[in-house]
Amino acid sequence: MSDFSPLTEALMQGNSGKLMPLVTEALESGRQASDILNTDLLAGMDEIGRKMASGEMFIPEVLMAARAMNQAVDALKPHLADGDYSSTGKIVLGTVKGDLHDIGKNLVRIMLESSGFEVIDLGVDVAPDAFVEAVKENKPDLVGLSALLTTTLPMLKNTIESIDASGERSGLKIIIGGAPVTQAFADEIGADGYAADAGSASKLAKAVIA
Repeated sequence: MSDFSPLTEALMQGNSGKLMPLVTEALESGRQASDILNTDLLAGMDEIGRKMASGEMFIPEVLMAARAMNQAVDALKPHLADGDYSSTGKIVLGTVKGDLHDIGKNLVRIMLESSGFEVIDLGVDVAPDAFVEAVKENKPDLVGLSALLTTTLPMLKNTIESIDASGERSGLKIIIGGAPVTQAFADEIGADGYAADAGSASKLAKAVIA
């Protein structure tokens, strides 16, 4: 027997046709929208992240679940009081200068947004100065840096050094990821965390700002 509610199960299946009537039914039964969001939906996205990191769920399934999550949140928003749907945190995200890969970064963005983060996505081939400007303008809790090429690994270090030199690092956490990245490299260049995939990136983002 599942430990998850029917709402959470429908979300994890990416079955919006099943999920949306359950959301409506829960609201009509008198449940608070904030309770549905936190108890069923965000908890479900946490489990999806865990399953993705462990290889129990794959990208197509995660994308379907994220789509269902977005529909459910849109349905709940009119019923949420001010402050009920506060952002988990704000993150500036991008692939570093010289690297044009965006599939992994985009999946990280989807997982973060579905977990309640406000994401400022700078795209690919982002210069260190552009990250610095985005930090100054948006005052995020986190910066997420992606590098998919071995040749662009040094740009992770350069970007972190630029943020440090700008004086904007105080209270700011920086997490990194990408195929050639390791925890040892993250430690070496002064990152606050490393995630191997999109599922663990969402969990890491929550952990480092907790």
